[in-house]
Amino acid sequence: MKTFINLLLSSAILTACSSPAPQSKMAAYAEFPETRELQGKVVTQDTALFRYPFRIRVQDERTVVMDLHGEGCFCHVFSYPDFRHLSSFGKRGEAPEEMLSAENIRWNGQSLWTLDANKSELTRFGFDSSGDSLLRQETVGLDKDILRALDFVTYGDSTFIIPDYSGDSRFCWVNREGKLLRKMGKIPSSNEDALKNARPALAQAWRSFIDYNPENGVLAAVTQLGEVLEIYNLQDSTHVVRIGPHGEPKFQVSQGYGIPTGIMGFSDVQVTDSAVYAVFHGRSFKEIAQNARRGIHVDGGKYIYVFSLTGEPLRRYVLDHHVCGISVNEREGIILATDVNKDEPIIKYKMK
Repeated sequence: MKTFINLLLSSAILTACSSPAPQSKMAAYAEFPETRELQGKVVTQDTALFRYPFRIRVQDERTVVMDLHGEGCFCHVFSYPDFRHLSSFGKRGEAPEEMLSAENIRWNGQSLWTLDANKSELTRFGFDSSGDSLLRQETVGLDKDILRALDFVTYGDSTFIIPDYSGDSRFCWVNREGKLLRKMGKIPSSNEDALKNARPALAQAWRSFIDYNPENGVLAAVTQLGEVLEIYNLQDSTHVVRIGPHGEPKFQVSQGYGIPTGIMGFSDVQVTDSAVYAVFHGRSFKEIAQNARRGIHVDGGKYIYVFSLTGEPLRRYVLDHHVCGISVNEREGIILATDVNKDEPIIKYKMK
């Protein structure tokens, strides 16, 4: 609850040109045809660094873990697969080359991009000659018309796709200079009153985590509240919306903000070459509050949902840890996950 409230957005509305909405198809799902239980193995690190390890990204022989509440640095580089700590970067601070926040990290070739919502900046880091440290190489200040970016993906080498939290559309397309190019899509909500009268609050409630795979052109979005998956195929301009048993995000409007009243939904998504993997929580805010009063503080989801690239439910993994972020390697049959509740937070699962 606290993490979500800290991520609430301002209620300003921006005006910009929107692109035509992709052809949409909406459908519900009730269950998965297959359920498997997975037992994880704790990955031992040689140093204690983390406060809230939220994202993990693997690239060849290097892994970067992003700490949402990093005290000294937000990001840490490890060798892979042995997880020796090599270096840290993304120093926390207010200086020009420091970061005030970290929302997500993305590999793009041999470069890694970070998003700082508080500074409204995207920063590109590249490896030094040793290959052990990532150094700041480029900073992109985002257009003032982009309302508090909380996630992003890279589209080629010259474009970023960022969720639109004004409520006017679903995504902003942004160039390498940080300028808004166009908007795409709309929030697929059945709440007609909110669509008409409270779009910024609706956009807050529909805050989504996204991922994009350039190999198949699939952009996926999963809602932090409720149980909604969207799949945009940017190659054929189709849009699939799959709504699970918990329905779309539920919220109340208070002073222009969307206050959650339903469940914690998804916390990460990855589009591989053959499927979409998403971490699902499924706990109500009432249950979370009751546990907090009893001194029980557990964050993360115990499920990984797997969908086809067209949104069909394939299987559900039931985990023995509560996890927030994942990195899926289908070729090796491995899922790396982050468990923010543990002192040793990197968990390795074998799917095969």
